[in-house]
Amino acid sequence: MKLIGLFDAQGRQVAGNIDVLPRGVRADEPRELVIVRHDTRGAEAQVARAVARWIEDGQILVVGRALDQVTQLGRTMDRVLIWGLIPALAVGLVVGAFLSIRARQRVQQLNALVQRIVLGDLNQRLPTEGGKSPFNELAILINGMLDEIETLLRSVAGVGDDIAHDLRTPLTRVRVTLERARQNATTVDQLRTAIDPAIAGLDQSLAMITALLRIAEIEHGRRLAGFGEVALPELVSEVGDLYEPIAEDKRVTLTVDAGGAGHVRGDRDLLFEAIANLVDNAIKFTPEGGRVDLQLCRVGDDDAVRVSDTGPGIAAAERDLVARRFFRSDKSRTKPGLGLGLSLVEAIMKLHGFRFTISAGPGCVAEIGFPRTPS
Repeated sequence: MKLIGLFDAQGRQVAGNIDVLPRGVRADEPRELVIVRHDTRGAEAQVARAVARWIEDGQILVVGRALDQVTQLGRTMDRVLIWGLIPALAVGLVVGAFLSIRARQRVQQLNALVQRIVLGDLNQRLPTEGGKSPFNELAILINGMLDEIETLLRSVAGVGDDIAHDLRTPLTRVRVTLERARQNATTVDQLRTAIDPAIAGLDQSLAMITALLRIAEIEHGRRLAGFGEVALPELVSEVGDLYEPIAEDKRVTLTVDAGGAGHVRGDRDLLFEAIANLVDNAIKFTPEGGRVDLQLCRVGDDDAVRVSDTGPGIAAAERDLVARRFFRSDKSRTKPGLGLGLSLVEAIMKLHGFRFTISAGPGCVAEIGFPRTPS
């Protein structure tokens, strides 16, 4: 409510609804005072904020505003806040308790499943729900890790079976050969004749074990210290020079195109071995009169080494399998080999982070993609 009063120099009321000149009223700043208001409803003392102004003829003008409404409004707001805060706090406690219990149950469920997995039950998977909650994201991440672990364990088990199967044949031959020599050989020449194939069988077994150890060494990244700048044209030319006489002996035409410039960062010996494996496979499976092309080219923004041949090629159903250890298609059963060459190539490419693809062509097209770097 507005309060106003005009008083003469002696402090008597001239006009307004303020009966008495308030004590302590000042002209320089508003102050909170007790003011007696007088109107048609009678006189009433009120707490108000007022300021005075002295007029030239000595009169005093007092203007103020009662604080009752503000105080009442503040009390009303306090009550609203209090009565609103209590239900909100109660709801918050209930929701918090519910979420806490739910989170605890989820953690207990995860612990139980993890214990089963630790005990060897790799078929278990953590439950996932819709949304992007931390538990859901963690469950998806752990499930992906379990899928990868299960795949790796199956791969290891499969490799173990393949190793046992492939080693059993040459070792059995060695044993049978040596046993016959012990029983039947009567001269040194007969012993030598029996020992030579036994040595060849042992060499095949040792070569298989050496290749597996080499793949394991590469896959564990133990060759990263040997990385440096490698000039691809020189590397391709050296592989071509190495295999040119081998191709001539088999009456296979080997063409080498190492034109252009390209440098990559990697282990030169491993890259040489990978390209040499691809050329060796191409020459091995290309019949007489066929052709093998070793080419350094550009594929998009990358350099690439492409080895193509006019051999029988690889069936579409087998292209994802040929890089598996000991895998040999029916077409290659009559050819010598361990089934580890392309596994070695893929391991070297994974170590370097390079692309390795096998596709169909007139025969087979194997390609290694290198991110292009300035020379």
